[in-house]
Amino acid sequence: MNIVGIIAFIFVFGVVVVVHEFGHFYVAKKSGVRVREFAIGMGPKLFQTRRNGTTYTIRVLPVGGYVRMAGRAEMEDSPIRPGMTAVIVLNDVQEVTRINLSETTELVGGQTLTINAVDLVDALTIEGYLGGNDEELVTFKVDHDATIIESDGTELLIAPRDTHLESAKLWQRAAINFAGPFMNFVLAVVLFVGLAFAIPGVTTTTIDQAQKNMPAYQAGLRSGDTITKINDVKISSWQGMQNVIQTKPGKQVKITYTRKNVTKVVSVKIKTLKNQGQKIGQIGITAQLTKSIGARLQYGINTSTQAFTQIFTAIKNLISAPSLNQLGGPVSIYKTTSTVSTYGFLALLSFMAWLSVNLGLLNLFPIPALDGGKLVLNLIEAIIRRPIPDKVETGVTIAGAILLVILMVAVTGNDIVRYFIK
Repeated sequence: MNIVGIIAFIFVFGVVVVVHEFGHFYVAKKSGVRVREFAIGMGPKLFQTRRNGTTYTIRVLPVGGYVRMAGRAEMEDSPIRPGMTAVIVLNDVQEVTRINLSETTELVGGQTLTINAVDLVDALTIEGYLGGNDEELVTFKVDHDATIIESDGTELLIAPRDTHLESAKLWQRAAINFAGPFMNFVLAVVLFVGLAFAIPGVTTTTIDQAQKNMPAYQAGLRSGDTITKINDVKISSWQGMQNVIQTKPGKQVKITYTRKNVTKVVSVKIKTLKNQGQKIGQIGITAQLTKSIGARLQYGINTSTQAFTQIFTAIKNLISAPSLNQLGGPVSIYKTTSTVSTYGFLALLSFMAWLSVNLGLLNLFPIPALDGGKLVLNLIEAIIRRPIPDKVETGVTIAGAILLVILMVAVTGNDIVRYFIK
């Protein structure tokens, strides 16, 4: 592994995932759901700070990130249990404001409590034996905005039921689930538009050069002609025109163009070329470039649309003809990122944009545990007009998670064989 490739992978994958998680984070906060933690990276914590009720952490493995929302999952994975010893801090009205479970964090004015019972969701109470006195059982109210310091020192707000994801309205929960993929699409558009302004000029549908002895020239197309239609299909971008021509090798097409404000139509037989064993079509023309702001914006939007369409088509083909070789996990992303990084920073940003679209679309798959699966559950709830039973939703989510783990293991194993063994 080369160091540049590793840094490029961390940068690309990290930005795409963090932007995805920011979508969930932002909409959840606006919907009144308590986002307890926004983490950049994975694994043990390196740094933390708390702002507006959310703890922001940087973690040791610089890959991706996550958000921890108050909700059923947090209730089931609570770090505090009866029988544990914690240090509590009380305010002036004897309400608990901080609960410390960490042996490495000291609280000024804290008191030791051996916990007998705790409810930080509904009753907001904690019961136990204070200061080693195992004869007097005491109960304290817990402040709605109290914090709990976990064993690794991460300090988070507690999660009362009114702050839970499940307490939000149905449309808000659906918006939260969709926000992650949506932000991936936004990132792609921003990157493609930015790239359009970073390059010397963007392509138009006007011909710069028509290569002699190629179909376009032989049909009478010349420099300065602007192509408007192919087979009565409107052409709005050079990329769109390329896609049409490249997918019709050997076919006869009708090309509509304008020359000095006069519209003309010619018939062109597309030439067939072979590229890596695949047949593609060419007619032998290059595009004129423009530096106009409007054209650059349009180029960025058109490229985003092209990326969305191509990746969607690839996913659709994958569903109809599944193959592990058509899938790529972290190993494949690393190898591709490492290769792309050798072509420069702009190429890396272009790859990031394509990867962002890919991640957004894949997350909309109707598989439980993915955002698409959650949206399906939201839709079912809207149809039946009542919440899906907790056991059913949990069971479906666990099944989806198991399926994803199996798929990820299979894809990663296949990637290792493809790139490092064969």
